[in-house]
Amino acid sequence: MVLPEFVVVFCTAPAGEAEDLARALVDARLAACVNVVDVQSCFRWEGTVESEAERLLVAKTQHRLLEPLIERIRELHSYETPEIIALPIVGGYAPYLDWVREETA
Repeated sequence: MVLPEFVVVFCTAPAGEAEDLARALVDARLAACVNVVDVQSCFRWEGTVESEAERLLVAKTQHRLLEPLIERIRELHSYETPEIIALPIVGGYAPYLDWVREETA
């Protein structure tokens, strides 16, 4: 299986820590850009259906940085089991992808 060069990583976090997480990932060059979006999440946790206002982090990075990015999120995140999901980027605007590569070098 050929791995993609780039991935998008989704991570939800409480409003009070999302921006700090985003800045930490960019400062460490683990992500070129992290969008922070308000979301309402509905999920089952420990047998109960919950609904929470959260922030969704959408990080653009290189696949080779996925494991260190996950580890950094786990170090900083307050959730016991944070959502950290990576999806391949199969195409895009070449100058933008070049920029992602440069910012995560």
